[in-house]
Amino acid sequence: MMTGAGALLLSLQAMAATSTPAGDDAAVMARGAYLATASDCTACHTAPGGKPMAGGLAIASPVGDIIASNITPSTSDGIGDYSEQDFARALRKGVRADGANLYPAMPYTAYAHLSDDDIHALYVYFMKGVTPVNEPTGTTNLPFPMNLRFSMKFWNLLFLKDGVITPDPQHSETWNRGRYLVEGPAHCSTCHTPRGILMQEKGDQWLAGAQVGPWYAPNITPDVTSGIGSWSRQDLVTYLKTGRIDRAQAAGSMAEAIEHSFQHLTDDDLKAMATYLGTLPAIRTGDDGSSAEEDNRFERGSPGSDLSFRGTSYAKGLKGDSEGAQLYAAHCASCHNYDGQGTADGYYPSLYHNAALGGDTASNLLAAILYGVDRETQNGHFFMPPFGDQPNAVTSLDNEQIAALANYLLERYGNPDVSVSSQDVQSIRDGGPASNILMLARVGMAAGGIVLVVVLIAVILHRRRRR
Repeated sequence: MMTGAGALLLSLQAMAATSTPAGDDAAVMARGAYLATASDCTACHTAPGGKPMAGGLAIASPVGDIIASNITPSTSDGIGDYSEQDFARALRKGVRADGANLYPAMPYTAYAHLSDDDIHALYVYFMKGVTPVNEPTGTTNLPFPMNLRFSMKFWNLLFLKDGVITPDPQHSETWNRGRYLVEGPAHCSTCHTPRGILMQEKGDQWLAGAQVGPWYAPNITPDVTSGIGSWSRQDLVTYLKTGRIDRAQAAGSMAEAIEHSFQHLTDDDLKAMATYLGTLPAIRTGDDGSSAEEDNRFERGSPGSDLSFRGTSYAKGLKGDSEGAQLYAAHCASCHNYDGQGTADGYYPSLYHNAALGGDTASNLLAAILYGVDRETQNGHFFMPPFGDQPNAVTSLDNEQIAALANYLLERYGNPDVSVSSQDVQSIRDGGPASNILMLARVGMAAGGIVLVVVLIAVILHRRRRR
């Protein structure tokens, strides 16, 4: 799904380089369209089947669904009345024109790094290149105390870092462009950096991998075991352009980012991002089973099959030790081959030497089984049917079946040190591990209230004694 100015974007991408002069409206609008694509605005602000940038998408968060706003230039339901200063404040400070705070599901912590020229180009594009949609969106209704938007003022004081990214003269122009894209418009850290107790990004674990709903955004630092240090820069460019290389395939929100954003960026910008990411500090995370560089999550597993259930009935086999193998033969082998090697053209990937099975978490394996894969790029439409409760699920497997299948896949083709239970499957089915931030916030407010009452009582008693 392209933005409302998708055709304009494709025809004018070449004009949208950072050196585009800010005086020509057409060139500025093209630059803004390109930046909106680099920022992946469509993924959140366009609901499935909805009008471009008209909002309405329910974005899952650890504290409840956040409804994406209408960011078309509608004066009744969108941002048509925003001045450029209002627009800049929303992007950099997370504050709407009416003064209400936005939730950081909108990655203003990254957009705070955008330059003045890029803010201006985005403003011109949204005001002149996006079709107004006079349709209201739903209302975000988070549970108490997260429904108190003013609380975000305190969060911003603690965690919002101001400042436009300026070029570092010690590095090349390519490196600086890559840094600007990764830290700014592309907001990579929003998904790939683990969060602290108050849902802030952990600076000492920057890009080291994080759970995002049912999916796990992996470590993308240059560590050769935990991260992508075994990838060449061309591997990363290819992955961002197509959503796949032999050892990794994009799904979930990463597939959306590639479909709506990364595949439309220029090769020079993708190479710049790869260059910058390759120079970051390598961070080793989790228990990958070995410190050997060659034993990374992309090298685990080997082809093979377990046909020990042959000669038994399907129903009897499901009750025995071969349940996982039998489920694989019934539901997976027709695409991924009997021995897990996939198809020769890579449309159905190999299951061994595969990131989804070789890491220290099974989240992406379980999410792929439950939700499937749906990714469309210039190279074609890549689809794996879901096995959850969706209407388009060919077969719906229960938690015990998915756990048995996943454990077979991990043992046979991936990291045998990882195992899953039916409870793990239910967690992913429910949208990912639950957060305790609501409880912490409520306990904190209760404690604060108690302290306030104690202080008031002490003041009253002190005044009475003075009488």
